[in-house]
Amino acid sequence: MNKMTRLVLATCACGLLSLLAPPAHAGVIIHGTRVIYPAQQQEVAVRLENKGPRPALVQAWLDNGDRHSTPATAQTPFNVSPPILRIEPHQQQALRLRYFGEALPTDRESLFWLNVLEVPPLATDTAQKNQIELSFRTRLRVFLRPQALPYPVGSAPAKLQWKLVAHEQGLALQATNPTPYHISLASIDLLSDGKRFSKAANKGANDSLLMPGGDVKLFVLPLLRNRPSSASTVEFTTVSDFGARVRHSAGLSPSSAG
Repeated sequence: MNKMTRLVLATCACGLLSLLAPPAHAGVIIHGTRVIYPAQQQEVAVRLENKGPRPALVQAWLDNGDRHSTPATAQTPFNVSPPILRIEPHQQQALRLRYFGEALPTDRESLFWLNVLEVPPLATDTAQKNQIELSFRTRLRVFLRPQALPYPVGSAPAKLQWKLVAHEQGLALQATNPTPYHISLASIDLLSDGKRFSKAANKGANDSLLMPGGDVKLFVLPLLRNRPSSASTVEFTTVSDFGARVRHSAGLSPSSAG
């Protein structure tokens, strides 16, 4: 079986299982927690490093949100080069992402996903052949950012709008994102009437990501069945372009307290 056939089979057979596998077990790591692609830029490089003791075979592709995608089924306006690469132990290599310039919204970011599938090398001795080895697949968000957005991304978190909305179990905290940027939330705390309600973002593909122009109910507050009688505060942490966590504080909209 050649390397290409083995990679495709691994993608199809192990894709779902690898999504559940802890990234720490993989030999290949990706430098960065997200990819920011300025739309006017010719290409963006993503560094990979093999921390393991053996050579690693890697396949990479982009998709538009389907975690079950394969290189054969995924369709995006991007090219990844090289699509297949071998990384020697304790060495680094770069993936180069190139945007084709397909017509996409110019007034807000577009979201894609970079898939990096690490396939174990073929067993070379009897001991290795008796071991079960799995493929590890990592998915990173890729934000395609238009050039002429009205303000820098660092100003976006302060523009989030927070309010309490009715829910069958009580009240729910809802966030609305009026900005052209995707905003990743790492944690949210609501301080209301002497109580603190906390939520940490879930690990995974759909964790507390606020889409441009969208809103989401972040968590339900079953103990808070009445509108707060005093001023409430939302303390939240966002993830920056560089993966840093930044703390913010905001009040609820007036409609939440009335």
